[in-house]
Amino acid sequence: MRELLVHLDRSAGRLGAQVQSGLREAIRSGRLPAGFRMPSTRALADSLDVSRGMVVDAYEQLVAEGYLVSRHGSGTRVTAACTAPQPAAAPDPGTAVPITHDLKPGVPDLSAFPRSAWVAATRHVLNTAPHRALGYPGPSGAGELRAALADYLGRVRAAQARPEHIVVVNGVAQGLSLVSQALRRLGRDVLAVEDPSSDRQRGIFTTHGLAVAYAPTDAEGVDVAALARTGARAVLVTPAHQYPTGVVLSPRRRAALVAWARTHDGLIVEDDYDAEFRYDRDPVGCLQGLAPDRVVHLGSTSKALAPGMRLGWAVLPAPLIEQIHDLKTNADLGSATLPQLTLVRMLATGAYERHLRAMRAHYRARRDAVVEALAEHLPAARVHGVAAGIHLYVELPPGSDESATVRRAGALGVRVEPMAGLRAFATGPPAVIIGYAGLSPDRLREAVRLLARSVLPAGAPPG
Repeated sequence: MRELLVHLDRSAGRLGAQVQSGLREAIRSGRLPAGFRMPSTRALADSLDVSRGMVVDAYEQLVAEGYLVSRHGSGTRVTAACTAPQPAAAPDPGTAVPITHDLKPGVPDLSAFPRSAWVAATRHVLNTAPHRALGYPGPSGAGELRAALADYLGRVRAAQARPEHIVVVNGVAQGLSLVSQALRRLGRDVLAVEDPSSDRQRGIFTTHGLAVAYAPTDAEGVDVAALARTGARAVLVTPAHQYPTGVVLSPRRRAALVAWARTHDGLIVEDDYDAEFRYDRDPVGCLQGLAPDRVVHLGSTSKALAPGMRLGWAVLPAPLIEQIHDLKTNADLGSATLPQLTLVRMLATGAYERHLRAMRAHYRARRDAVVEALAEHLPAARVHGVAAGIHLYVELPPGSDESATVRRAGALGVRVEPMAGLRAFATGPPAVIIGYAGLSPDRLREAVRLLARSVLPAGAPPG
């Protein structure tokens, strides 16, 4: 039965009239939308604790007034003519021109979510999970998932992960939030980040009271010597596919970063960004496998499956486990259990890794389309980050006006990410970030053609 709230003042009498007026007002206000199927007269009478005859009379009166229509076999429904018109959404001045080719980075192909495999895994979980799985989750997450992740990360990312060192989190963003709070508790008030880097992540740190220092990046990744000069004792890095430049942290820098952590009592926070997708290079193990006592390893299913899953993990050094458990408990008592158990089933059956293999081929074709289109339509551009991930860092031709190019591309329906907001102190050529996961190869080629039309030299008029 669909429940329906009707306020009745039993001390005022005339309950039948109150039922009529309450339903009439709910329809007029739009609270009951056009087409809404009304509860049966018996069900509504039971819900309101009135006689069925009162509800029958109310329905008949509202049918006569045109508020309801009753048809045999389809029940009684609200008519369209009597519902309040829905207010038109106010136009957003920032999206006056519709975006037809969205190249926003960091978003996977949501249409490729493995619905059938997820449904099959969910059905299995619902048929087999014990009743206790429906209780409040613990702060560390389902033990079954932590064991499965320890195995998976060890095999695929060369992590040294024991289940008791893993905490399930609602995506990397929550992992960063919890780590930020733990750092404050431990008296580490300064966190270094790569420059350039994600401005959204920097906002997480400052929200929790951390000061942010900046370590520049180059063709080998983060500059460890510059990091040491900041005086920070914690650093966030994206070694598998640096955001936004796409650089993979070189073996020399990886060794230097671990040495920095050991020498300076430092903590490395490793965002395993884009590690699932590689095309033209051998897989690279995670930093956590080199120094599990000095690295917090963060990962998620946001790119592999979908960001709406909000399903991630943190592999923690022993000194942080109790702090993160406490903070996770205070945040939400623990992440939802059923999606965790569904992922366990996906991992156990091999469905998760089959999906990843299919998506690597899927994204490789899209990457190839963008690279080929750039070579054809914007040959003076320099393209970086080609070997992995789902975005490209594209240096515009020398002398281009980055902001004017982004604005003009938007006017042509193409959204690209400018570099300007991602640099703190770093300097570099005008550039944009192209996320290629969400569009077909043909639409990507068209997007690049439009982007090429948008490239303007510095000082040129926008027309």
